[in-house]
Amino acid sequence: MEREGNFQRVPKDLDAQVAEYQVFVIMAEVPKIAAEAVLAKSEPMPEGSEVVRGYDFNEGVNYHKLFESMVTTGFQATSVGRAIQEINKMIDCKFQDIPESKKPDINLNPSGRELTNCTIFLSYTSNLISAGTREAIRYLVQHNMVDCIVSTAGGIEEDFIKCLAPTYLGDFSLSGRTLRSKGINRIGNLLVPNSNYCLFEDWLMPILDNMLHEQKETGTLWTPSKMIARLGKEIDNPESVYYWAYKNNIPVLCPALTDGSIGDMIYFHSYQKPGLVVDIVDDIRMMNSQAVHAVNSGMIILGGGLVKHHTCNANLMRNGADFSVFVNTANEFDGSDSGARPDEAISWGKIKASATPVKVYGEASVIFPILLAESFAGREKEFKDFYAKRK
Repeated sequence: MEREGNFQRVPKDLDAQVAEYQVFVIMAEVPKIAAEAVLAKSEPMPEGSEVVRGYDFNEGVNYHKLFESMVTTGFQATSVGRAIQEINKMIDCKFQDIPESKKPDINLNPSGRELTNCTIFLSYTSNLISAGTREAIRYLVQHNMVDCIVSTAGGIEEDFIKCLAPTYLGDFSLSGRTLRSKGINRIGNLLVPNSNYCLFEDWLMPILDNMLHEQKETGTLWTPSKMIARLGKEIDNPESVYYWAYKNNIPVLCPALTDGSIGDMIYFHSYQKPGLVVDIVDDIRMMNSQAVHAVNSGMIILGGGLVKHHTCNANLMRNGADFSVFVNTANEFDGSDSGARPDEAISWGKIKASATPVKVYGEASVIFPILLAESFAGREKEFKDFYAKRK
């Protein structure tokens, strides 16, 4: 270290170190406002608060435990877990005896379906019949696990068309122009040759002829639900959802029956043999009666639009459903009914204020098989025993 007179000269690098130390000392005095903001004190969590915890794969691959753990996983996994619980509550309610005070003297259901302690509505959009979700839906109907079905025209006709010819896997990115030139229709990443609809026409037209004849000769009043039951009988194929709906006397409501290939065929038929009448007025009474005469009611609604509103609106007639699960990808910011959360339905009296409804934001072809596996499918024997006791 160099000397200047009686003083030693401090090296420049030491001057820098001292300056850094002075800065450190200043920074060590954290501003109060920052400390209070970052280190804010927490109040104790309410008693019984659930801790976030997912599935530990060290326990092996156990799908039941995996799905069971979703309720504490967070985000949409929690919604899936709660939807499973809500559906199982519907089933538990269904298996209970009807209270003596609520047992009707006569069956007031226009369909004649026997009343249970919980009437379960299953509603879905047409794309879910086009997809492999159809087999999951058919399972429920085959085993008599639901009491009323609501769908759109495509959700009806695609089931019958699949009994006549297959739907194929494709790709979302396939060119519409190219497919049109080849006579192939695209539903998302599914492909349906137009020849399938020609086969459907060949099958349906003679049935429409017979329906018109019965209308004229015996005074049959056709409704969408009666027509669907007739088609279920005529298809006579256990792969069909509506074959089983016919066999198990499960009413199928479709207020927009003409909005699809069935409507095209009815249109063509009206020129060839005019006069067939399909009455929607009788069906609104049929639909609302399913809710009005229910002891308790549960709604499982896959998708949005007509099927969601028609089902919820019927349950308005009884001041709301007791159990509800919505599965769709829609959001509420545009004011659509499809995107509306269950809380909006509560405001209309379509879901009871005391209910614990669940909405899962997800695509039903993924979500619904999980819900089914952890509820209806896992309780198939209980359903068999339940109906065996009622015979």
